[in-house]
Amino acid sequence: MRVVGLTDDGGDSASTVFVHPLAHGADPTVVAHDAGWAVVRPLSADRGPDGEIVLTLRVRALDGEPRPPDPGRGRDAGLQLPPDAELEVRQRVAAYAVVLSDRGLLATEYSDRTAVPGRWGMPGGGIDADEQPADAVLREVGEETDQSVVLDDLVSVQTSHWVGRSPRGTLEDFQAVRLVYRATCPEPREPRVLDVGGTTESARWVPLATWPQVPWTHNWEQLLGELLR
Repeated sequence: MRVVGLTDDGGDSASTVFVHPLAHGADPTVVAHDAGWAVVRPLSADRGPDGEIVLTLRVRALDGEPRPPDPGRGRDAGLQLPPDAELEVRQRVAAYAVVLSDRGLLATEYSDRTAVPGRWGMPGGGIDADEQPADAVLREVGEETDQSVVLDDLVSVQTSHWVGRSPRGTLEDFQAVRLVYRATCPEPREPRVLDVGGTTESARWVPLATWPQVPWTHNWEQLLGELLR
């Protein structure tokens, strides 16, 4: 993935002020800060002609802001690593949607193939080779919830970095990069998981008045608190 910073020129045009690769374990807001810029908001994520995903951010010059905190590298609970453990280093870019309808918020439950079974999040998943992020969102929402949605803006980019076991059982030094979009579902129906046996156990509509009562993962609880205010 490459990170591109765009700043307004005060007119109809914008200037590219930096282009940097997103190194394994790095966060886009830290990349921007180290280049001398603060992130205003994400603009887009598209797969370029060379096959690499390009994340474009609206930025402004730093005005004394401190460097964003580095969350560091976590570890699966109870994981014991032998001294000679060989870790597969993997950076996975995935796309998700915060979907609203007149039935509420569309939520998906993580299965026991994940490190957080029984917790809840948003529909989405990994982006296939040569697939555009926006297309991946629509595909994943359909596979995990059987809903057709209309995609809106890219609203957040989250990163997590940890050591743990993958669903395949291998030991990984893993970074998740999550591209989060807003979306609406014009014709909501009863959710059902079409991709049975994967990382999604179930799906449901959550009334907006009760969304804080759902046992979300920490990252999703934090982001929904910002987006649903």
